[in-house]
Amino acid sequence: MHHVQRGSSTGCEMCDKLQLLYQQLLAKYLDIGEDLNVPDDFTQKEMLTGMWWRHLVAGGIAGAVSRTCTAPLDRLKVYLQVHGTKQIGIKHCLKHMFREGGVWSFWRGNGINVLKIAPESAVKFLAYEQAKQLIRGSKTRELSIYERFVAGSLAGGFSQTVIYPLEVMKTRLALRTTGQYKNIVDAAKKMYSKGGLGSFYRGYVPNLLGIIPYAGIDLAVYETLKNSYLRQHSDGDRPSTLLLLSCGTASSTCGQVCSYPLVLVRTRLQAQVVTSVGQAGCTMTGLIRDIVQREGVAGLYRGITPNFLKAAPAVSISYVVYERCRQALGVNMT
Repeated sequence: MHHVQRGSSTGCEMCDKLQLLYQQLLAKYLDIGEDLNVPDDFTQKEMLTGMWWRHLVAGGIAGAVSRTCTAPLDRLKVYLQVHGTKQIGIKHCLKHMFREGGVWSFWRGNGINVLKIAPESAVKFLAYEQAKQLIRGSKTRELSIYERFVAGSLAGGFSQTVIYPLEVMKTRLALRTTGQYKNIVDAAKKMYSKGGLGSFYRGYVPNLLGIIPYAGIDLAVYETLKNSYLRQHSDGDRPSTLLLLSCGTASSTCGQVCSYPLVLVRTRLQAQVVTSVGQAGCTMTGLIRDIVQREGVAGLYRGITPNFLKAAPAVSISYVVYERCRQALGVNMT
């Protein structure tokens, strides 16, 4: 979470690490596909001393606490993505969810959202290490930023393929009505009986496609903003932490705006079984055309407001909890 470098850095080491951690957390909690940012990259010393697993544990606890605290906004986002229209906005959705299931209904889907943190992190970590070995070959050298990005992309794509059924179940559980499913196992059985194995991979293609514009635009905007500052301050001044964080926020936001339509389509495809019959079997392109015809371009951005609203508290909570867990586990930021 804190070792992946994102390009040339001119700031102090601790400022760079803070900025990198912030950007990864922001990418994690903006809905661009569940945590497809570049995985943790540990030093040889951390691998030998066993510190790597402490970082993963701290990150897992931080993610669980953060997701639980912002779960109501996450469920509101999913509900708007699937059921939102010009007439059905945030206020209407909140009232409906409260009337249908009470206060606890705002946390529907959070259980599986927390449960999938551990297996996703483990699969991604193992895949990332294997990808680095393949790229590095027999040579003992540090990978470049581009090589790490490729390795991280491969690891993220592989982990998503393995964990994606849990992501689909999270969406279904978040949209369920009271009494529809007894538990997670019951939900899986009913999904399989109605749609077979394919029902667990609804929206898989737009989910992966959404990462391409996000990652490219995020990186391009960040480097452009940072390099623009460096050109204007060629006297050797280092960019401040606040400036780096601002660049990271702006780049992540731009990437999110460009990739969000694919995220919305992914969620609607995931939720096919619990939506209207008329959407059954709808393709990605067909769904995009239908949304634009009925609601205009704005329809492709339903739910983006709560998605942005949850980013700031999610990142803040995750960072604070991660720091506390890191200190409790005796992990140094080296």
